[in-house]
Amino acid sequence: MNKTYIVRLTDDERQELVQLTRSGKAAAYKIKHAHILLHVDANGPNWSDDHVATALHCHGNTVRNVRQRFVEHGLAAALVRKKQDTPSRQRLLDGAKEARLIALRCGPPPQGQAKWTLQLLADQLVALHVVETISYETVRQTIKKTSSSRT
Repeated sequence: MNKTYIVRLTDDERQELVQLTRSGKAAAYKIKHAHILLHVDANGPNWSDDHVATALHCHGNTVRNVRQRFVEHGLAAALVRKKQDTPSRQRLLDGAKEARLIALRCGPPPQGQAKWTLQLLADQLVALHVVETISYETVRQTIKKTSSSRT
C-alpha cells in the first residue's frame, strides 16, 4: 500500500522522541505516538503501518492519523490527541441558563426552607422551564465552576 504521508524526522526531532520514550515521564498515548513516529520514519526503520500497529498493539488508523498529523501540523500536534470538533454531549446549561441558576441561588429560598439545596435548585429549574430535566450533580458542578458567593 502506498503511503500518502511520508514521515522524515530531523536529528533533533528523533533525539527528542527517543528522550521522550526513554524517560517515561509522559502520558502513555504520547509515548506510543513517539514510538509510532520513530518506527515509520523514512530515514530510519520505515516500517509499514500494519507492522507498527501490530508491534505497538494499536489500531492501524492510529498509526495513519499520527503520521498525517505529523506531516500536516508538525511534531507537537502529532504527539497529542486530536481535539473533538464537537463535544460528545451538548452542555445542559449554557451561559443564559447558568445565569438563571446563579440568580436563583442568590435569591431567597422557597417558603418553608432555610436555604437552597442542590435538589431544590434542580427542581426549581425544571419548574421554571429552564431545562426539561437536570440532576443536582449538574447544578453542583455549575455552582462550583462559577464560584458564586451569596454575599
